Amino acid sequence: MHNLKKISLISLFSINMLSFSASIDHIQNYTAEYGANPAQQGAINVGSSVYFNPAGLTRLENGLYFVGGAQYAFGKQSMKFKDKNYDTDMSSPIPNFALYKVKDRNAYFFTFGALGGGAELHYKDSIPLPLGKFDMNSFLKHAEVKGSNMYAQTTLGRAYYLNDKWSASVAIRGVYAKRTLKANATTLYNNLSEIDSKREAFGYGAQFGLNYAPNDKLNIGFRYDTKVKLNFKTKSEYSGSLSHFLLNRYPVYKDGVKLRRDLPAILALGASYKITDKWTSFVGGNYYFNESAKLDRISPNNIDYNNGWEISLGSEYWLNNKVAWLVGFNYADTGAPRNSYSATEYALNSKMLGTGFKFKPTSCTEFTLAYNHYFYNTNSNDNIKYKKEISSIGVNFITKF
Repeated sequence: MHNLKKISLISLFSINMLSFSASIDHIQNYTAEYGANPAQQGAINVGSSVYFNPAGLTRLENGLYFVGGAQYAFGKQSMKFKDKNYDTDMSSPIPNFALYKVKDRNAYFFTFGALGGGAELHYKDSIPLPLGKFDMNSFLKHAEVKGSNMYAQTTLGRAYYLNDKWSASVAIRGVYAKRTLKANATTLYNNLSEIDSKREAFGYGAQFGLNYAPNDKLNIGFRYDTKVKLNFKTKSEYSGSLSHFLLNRYPVYKDGVKLRRDLPAILALGASYKITDKWTSFVGGNYYFNESAKLDRISPNNIDYNNGWEISLGSEYWLNNKVAWLVGFNYADTGAPRNSYSATEYALNSKMLGTGFKFKPTSCTEFTLAYNHYFYNTNSNDNIKYKKEISSIGVNFITKF
């Protein structure tokens, strides 16, 4: 009985933040416009090119541009084991800011915002604790778990005009990451164990871009974000008779432990094509180099991720001189094998549909309102069924000085 209580608490404390993303840790919804049309890799526009196609900034009018906005993601994530659902509601704001200056077909740019992670999750009624087909929750009186996962980035770079068809960009990026875990559990014998753990890391990366515009209708954008090496260091406080056993089993939560969990490199490629003066179509894709990154696992097993990828389609149609309608679709394959799914994290493949509107009240200001919904695949591992459903709404504001 004593060993069974130990096993149940070890499983309980291994929960972590589940990422709102189309890859393992990365997110791509840097702006509200992505929420309405995710195929931004080859776009030329004042609100999103600075994030997705910075080399294309040289094709914008001279001026100093400010971009600011926020998205609000909400939904539910759940796991089902032995006919019992373990649910948590999620909600998270995602801010974004950018400042860039275009002069004589060259540009300087700065961005700040989220790069990975997602919302804080709070499981108030424990999580699935299987031992084969047996439910270890039957040995707990009460348990709750709270986890968060946040990656913030700042990027500083320059775009260069090469000739009438080609331009390039180069940038340096700083990333701050924090992953937190708080949990407590009481057994049927009123034994209480608690843990409060915080993992933090800071890393650097580079970004390179190319833009090719063979004519006035077609534009092609390319971007490569290098891998960001992140050496996480843990600070934790814990109490209870089972804490030492727990931290020996999962040393990532032990105070002072260092472990690498990188952000994988990304290769992005896309194109936009003006069908008419009012209608532009978009296509784009991202490739995530998960296999060449070190991704820690809160698991006794060594599980290797495959490389991930996603593809997007989009459309922008100007109803008049002031209002445009946006619509888009995205399919994402995270590269996470089914045997990697656990209560710690489960990166499910997904489809996304988005729509929204652009409003241009003056020649120097623009607003974007967007809504999207992610349809995640349902999948199972170790007799647990994993599900999640997420939506987001967003607004973006752009002004030119």
